[in-house]
Parts: sequence; C-alpha cells; structure tokens
Amino acid sequence: MNTNEISVPAPVQRSIKKVLVANRGEIAVRIMRSARAMGIDTVAVYSAADREAAHVAFADQAVCVGEAPPDQSYLNMDALLRAAEMTGADAVHPGYGFLSENAEFARACARAGLVFVGPPAHAIEVMGDKSQAKQFMRGAGLPCIPGYDGEVQDVAALAEQAQRIGYPVIVKATAGGGGRGMRVVGSADGFAQALESARSEARNAFGDDRMLVEKVVCEPRHIEIQVLVDRYGNGVHFGERDCSVQRRHQKVIEEAPAPNVASDLRDRLGEVAVAAAVKLGYEGVGTFEFLLEGQHSFYFMEMNTRLQVEHPVTEAITGEDLVGWQFRVAMGEPILLRQQDIKFEGHAIEVRLCAEDERRDFMPQSGRIETWLPPADIRVDHAVISGWEISPYYDSMFAKLIAYGKDREEARRKLVKSLRDTVVFGIHTNRQALIRFLEHPAFMAGGVDTGFLQRYQHELAVPEPGHDPVALALAAMVLCRGEAWQSRGMVLLYLRDDMGMTHEVRVTPAAAKDSYAIECPAGTQTLQWRARPRKSAAFGLDGVERPFHWLLVDETVHVQYEGRAASFTDLTYAAAESNQEERVDGRIRATSNGRVVSLLVAEGDDVEQGAPLLTVEAMKMEYTHQAPFAGKVNVVHVAAGDSVMAGRMLLEIQPLAAL
Repeated sequence: MNTNEISVPAPVQRSIKKVLVANRGEIAVRIMRSARAMGIDTVAVYSAADREAAHVAFADQAVCVGEAPPDQSYLNMDALLRAAEMTGADAVHPGYGFLSENAEFARACARAGLVFVGPPAHAIEVMGDKSQAKQFMRGAGLPCIPGYDGEVQDVAALAEQAQRIGYPVIVKATAGGGGRGMRVVGSADGFAQALESARSEARNAFGDDRMLVEKVVCEPRHIEIQVLVDRYGNGVHFGERDCSVQRRHQKVIEEAPAPNVASDLRDRLGEVAVAAAVKLGYEGVGTFEFLLEGQHSFYFMEMNTRLQVEHPVTEAITGEDLVGWQFRVAMGEPILLRQQDIKFEGHAIEVRLCAEDERRDFMPQSGRIETWLPPADIRVDHAVISGWEISPYYDSMFAKLIAYGKDREEARRKLVKSLRDTVVFGIHTNRQALIRFLEHPAFMAGGVDTGFLQRYQHELAVPEPGHDPVALALAAMVLCRGEAWQSRGMVLLYLRDDMGMTHEVRVTPAAAKDSYAIECPAGTQTLQWRARPRKSAAFGLDGVERPFHWLLVDETVHVQYEGRAASFTDLTYAAAESNQEERVDGRIRATSNGRVVSLLVAEGDDVEQGAPLLTVEAMKMEYTHQAPFAGKVNVVHVAAGDSVMAGRMLLEIQPLAAL
C-alpha cells in the first residue's frame, strides 16, 4: 500500500451523540474520557457487584445490567442493547474485553441501529478463530509458527500432532485470548493433562474448547504492532510495543518502542501488519502480535481486533489518542494521516498493578482497598477509590502506571519512583515485585525475552522474611504514641507480621516531645513523630526526617516508607496462641475467593503426592490444588460449581502413615 496516497471520500457519514460503554473499571473510564473530550455523552453499565464503582459515577448515565451472577452481567448482550435503548444511546463501545472480539455482538448492534465502535463483524470472526486467522495471514504473506490448527480435536490426534511438531509445544484455545486456555507442554507424558486443563479453562472463559497446537519458539520476544485502518483502505501503524515480561501468558510490563530492535525490522513489521489489515477489510484500531526470534526472524501469532490494555505507551510516544481514533473511524471519517506524519519520540513503560499475593505464587486476591494514593507525577489509568472492594468476579488488575521519559532509562527511573510512592493498604498487591522486576540488571539492559521472569525467578522472588526494624518501630509508634505519652511509662506490645511471626516490642517516651524509644529484637531505635495530612506523617531517625504513610484498621496497622510496606496485627490483648509452626495436616483450603470448576477425586480415593485434587477459578484464572503427600481422601466438603471464600475447607486427606 502506498502510504503517500490517502483516499478522501464524502464527509462523515454518521455522528455519535451518546455512547454506551460495554465494560467496567479503568477500561470504561478511559473510553469515557476520550468520548467527553469529543463532546459525546456517556452511558455506563454495571453489575450488582459494581453498583458503587467509579466508572458508574463517572458516566453521564448508568444502567444496571445484572443482579446475578455478576461475572456474566457484562456479557449479557440483550441487557446491554436494552440499556442502549433506554438511554437513547446511538453507539456502543465494547471496551477491550470479550465483547470487543464478539462478532455476534457487533451484528446485534448493527441490527439495533447502533454504531459499533470497532471493526466489522467479518473481521472479528476471521481473527477471533486462531486457526482461521493463521490461514488468512499465511495467504497475506505473513510467516506463522509451525503447528496444527485442523478440525480433528480428539486427544490422540492432537497428541500425535504434538509429537510431529516436536516438544516443547503450546496448546491454546482457538477462540482464546488474554492468556487463558493456554498451556506449555514439555513432553508427551504431560500432554493429556495439560490439554484437558486448557480445554476446561477455554470452556469457562469462551464457551469453546477447540484447541490448536504450536511449536514453542525458544527465547522469543513478544512484539506488537498497533495499526489503524479506515473503511476506505487507508492504513497506518503507530509503531511497536515490547510485551515480553509475562507470567502465565499474562503481560506484566509493556514498553514502547521495543528496545534493541533494528529499524529495518521495525519498518517491516509495520508494513506487513498494515497491508494484512487492509486486505482483511479491517476498520479501526487493531493489534498484531508477533514472536520475534533473534534479530531478524518473526512469526505472526494473532491479531486482536480491539484496543489493548497496554495502548497508553503507544499514545505516550506518538501523542495520538487511540480511543479518539476509534470513534472517528466508526463515524466514517477517513484517516488523514500518512505514515511519515507519525512521529515517535521518547520512551514509555507501563506496569499492571494487580491484587495478587506474591508469597502465594501471585494468586489473585479480593478484598477492600482501605487506602489508595496513586502517584501524582505520571499517568495512572484506574477506577479506584479508598474503601473500594476488589471483587472476586473480575480481573485482578485494578490500575496501570505509565511513565514517559526522553529515553528508556528516564522512563524506567520515573516508574520505579512512582511505584515507591504508590500507597495501597488493605490488600496484597504486586507493587513491590514490579519494582524488583524494573530494577533487575537484565531488564535494565533491555530486550528481555518471554522467559525473563522464569529465568530469574530466584533473584526476583520476594525476599526471605527479614524483619525490618524500622517498619516494626513505625507500627509500634502508630499503635501506642498516645498511650505512651499519657502514661509516661513503658508500653509493651506483641505484634505479628505478615509471615506469622510475633515480635515483642517495648515503647518508652523519649526526652523530646513526640519522641519514642522503641526496643525490639533487632535493637533500640528512637523515632520522632511529625504529623502530616491524608493518613501520612514523617518520622525522624538518626537526624533524617522521612515521610511515611499509615493506616490502623481494627487490630491491624499498615505502614509504608521509602517504598517498603508492611502490616502488623496487634496481639497484645489477644488470647495466647501456640507459636509452634503449623504442620501440613492434609486439610486443603481455598487460597482465594472463587468457584470450584471441577472435582477430580472422591471420598475414599487413594492419591499420590502431587496428584491433582480439584480446580478453583478465581478472577479469571484457574488454580489446581494438589495432594501435599500420598494418602486417602477422607472428606470432600465442596462440589463442582460451589462458590468458596478464601480459607474455606475444600477437602481433607489422611496420610498413608496414619492409615
């Protein structure tokens, strides 16, 4: 395609006055911001679980689309179309969730006379099926990863194809996306189990369990190209993003431009992506995903017919509003841009802030965000307020932090500082893990591949429980500063940390006002209290004053200083507890709120150590509990389909030695 020539048709075909945003959270707020800037009224939809959500308050109008089950409300097409009719909306933006890649929803909007702010249904259909997508892209001249994407789907046939391709392979749902319904298999021994696990996840996520098998490309980089195409055949790209830092096929850190990529390769990727999108008859913003092998070879992976979560880094380096472009193309405006008009300046890096417990293998968490103080100096896309409940029904990501700099190192430094300044009390998050990732020498050098987190897992892991005496002293000062000064005597505290260890702490008023001598196992420190607004304060230590944040909820005190955070529970007046370490007793408990997807054993079954017992889905991820030792299943407390809360007993196993 000649990017110097632009097709200029008749003026805008249809204006949008009011748009219903068929999504939630930060996605909905992000879309509404662009709509408002263009003079378009907005309608929010919400489930019963999101009645008090920020995106509901942000919109001009809002409609409840489901009381139960909350996790299905946003996928109820009939309810969404009724909401559009009730509010007089003339357009629907599907966000960038499942409905954005649902061809039937696009057709339903058209039948209802609504502008669908996305590509035409036929493009969604072809690209939504990974097998069809690969066949189309092969015809368009794009190299694809060796694999099998045929119609035969029985286990034996797929296993035979895996053997032909050569291990390691990856099995993935043909209708998949977002890292769900995917498993890497290293040998034939684990193929059947991995296939069934991926199929189960695909059925629950997409209602379609057809799978394809692909060769695993060793040490690849995950590179995306952002394209924009109008209905008149004009197309441009907004450069590439590097999304190689991933866990469980879910992106963790994204940046633009991709570091250490030759300019000729960058140009080739952009050209083939735009040409393929035009050939497809695509309209709007879309994302091509490639695996980059070495410096010159690349393979087409998939095309997402939507905007991506990581689009802010592209906006940062181009100065373009990609959501605004979605609206303009949907209204029939031509793209009056040539490729050479798009300038790439500086560097941007984004991290996904998630409700996860890294000490439990980053399992998703739900619960109340007691305090939320985002950084003020960078872009933060979120829909969070202090006091908001993180629901077990939706994705664990609740905010994105995007830092821009004149070069990569400046963007990285800004992002690290902003993460240190971010305060989240009440739930576990991956905030401190993200800081470690950004500060690892391999990431700082640039160009890491998709194996980065696994390769350096020991260096990147949460530090062994070390007792931060400053955090412990701060918690003690928060708890008893008033009491210590009133009594003018020593206050004795027993504080339990996040790892379950209890510390004896003595707090005594020092000579200076608001000063405390705090004695703990690591020694004695003297702190001075300096009050500040918004649940923050400053403390003086060794002649240096430093800010910190704190929050006291019931018997738990949260503190954060210099990017380090800790929580302590006050056991001073609690009944005495045994300090003996709890032994593994075969009682299997839920690690987070969720739903039992499948029960793999029954009462009386004999199980080997490591045998799968049951699978629980939590916040769009499946987790299979395994037997901690060989034994017999004594009691099963749940059934498939049951909703469970964190800590609920699932089943009990009696060890062989006790039989």
